[in-house]
Amino acid sequence: MDPVRNPYAPGAGQRPPELAGRGRELDVFDVVLERVARGRPERSLVLTGLRGVGKTVLLNTLRSAAIGRLWGTGKIEARPDQSLRRPVSGALHMAIRELAPHHRDPDRVDEVLGVLKAFALRANDGNAKLRDRWAPGIDVPPARGRADSGDIEIDLVELFTDAASLATDVGTGIALFIDEMQDLSATDVSALCAACHELSQLGAPLIVVGAGLPHLPAVLSAAKSYSERLFRYARIDRLDRDAADLALGVPAEREGVEYDQEALDLLYEKSGGYPYFVQAYGKATWDHAPQTPITADDVRVAAPEAEGELAVGFFGSRFERATPAEREYMRAMAALSDDPGNDMDAAVPTSEIAISLGRKPASLSPARDALIKKGLIYSGERGTVAFTVPHFGRYLRTQPV
Repeated sequence: MDPVRNPYAPGAGQRPPELAGRGRELDVFDVVLERVARGRPERSLVLTGLRGVGKTVLLNTLRSAAIGRLWGTGKIEARPDQSLRRPVSGALHMAIRELAPHHRDPDRVDEVLGVLKAFALRANDGNAKLRDRWAPGIDVPPARGRADSGDIEIDLVELFTDAASLATDVGTGIALFIDEMQDLSATDVSALCAACHELSQLGAPLIVVGAGLPHLPAVLSAAKSYSERLFRYARIDRLDRDAADLALGVPAEREGVEYDQEALDLLYEKSGGYPYFVQAYGKATWDHAPQTPITADDVRVAAPEAEGELAVGFFGSRFERATPAEREYMRAMAALSDDPGNDMDAAVPTSEIAISLGRKPASLSPARDALIKKGLIYSGERGTVAFTVPHFGRYLRTQPV
C-alpha cells in the first residue's frame, strides 16, 4: 500500500478523514444555533469524555458549523493556574471582528470593543503574572465603568451582555468554545456560570460550548448549584462497531481499498472503538498491508507498531510527567482496575488503593491531588478515582516496575 495515500490521521485534535458516530451531536448543535439566532431560549453546551474520544475534534467541527452560519466565534484552551480574563479577551476580540463587517454602525462596534479593551486591561494589574497580561491591540479608548471593576464575575456578565447585543444587531450570535474546561479555576468557573445564567435569562445570543474530562459536570456543579440546569451535557464516548467500521472503511474506499470482515473485527478489538486508537491502528495497518483487501494478518503484523507508538506518544509521555510517588499510586490503580471481562479500566475506591499500598488514605492525598491536577486521573464519584486515558491501566500492567 502506498504510504503517501494513507488517509488516517492519529493526531491530537486533528480531524479524521471520516467523522463517524457524531451525527447526533452535530444535529443537536444545528438546532441550538437556529434557536438562539431566532431569539428562542437555549442552553450552552458541555461535552465530556475521556482523552482520545475526539472532544477537541468535535469542538472544532461545531465551531465550523457556527462560522458557516455567520456567527462570531472564538476558542480558548483553559490551563491550570491561568486566569480566564486574558484568553476570553482574545477569543471575544476574534468573534467581534468576525461580526463587524456585517454591522451597519461602526461606532456601535467600537463601543463594544472599548468595553472589551477595558475588560482585557484588568489582566495587566500589578499582581498579574506576565503570561496573564495582554496588549489587546484595539484602536479605541477603553470604556469606563463597564466590565472593568476587577471582579471577574461582574465584568464577565457585562462583557458577554454587550457582545451579545452586537450579535443581536446583525441577527446571528456569538459562540465561545472552551477546551479543557475542567482546568479553569473555581473563581473563573463560577463567573462563567453566572454569565451564562444571566444571558439565558435575557435570551441573549451568546453561548458557551465547553469540552472536558468526565468530572467536568461535578466541577461546574460545585461552582454553582444551578449549573446542572444551565448546560446541555453530552457524553462523548467511544465509537460503536458500525461507526468504527465507517471511520476505517469510508476513507479506504475513497482510495480504492477494502477491508475484509476479519480485519475489521480485529481492528475493533484492538482499538476498543476509541477514535484516536482507530486512527492509530488504521494508519499502521495501511502502511504494512501489501495489497487490497486488507486482512486480519495485516492487522496482526501492524499492531505492534501501533502499540509501540501509543506506548511512547500517548501513554508514555503522560507517565513520564508523574513523580515516583504518583507512579506508585497509578500502578496500584492499574492493578485494582483490571477487569478481565471489560476492556475499560474501572473506577477504583481510594480506600482500596491505600490498603494495597499499606498506607493511610490521608498520606496518599498529595499524590492523588497532583495526578488530578495533571489530568491523569479524575474523581467521578466521591471516594473513587479512574484514569482519564482509555487503556492506561492496561498499559501500566504491561510495564516493568
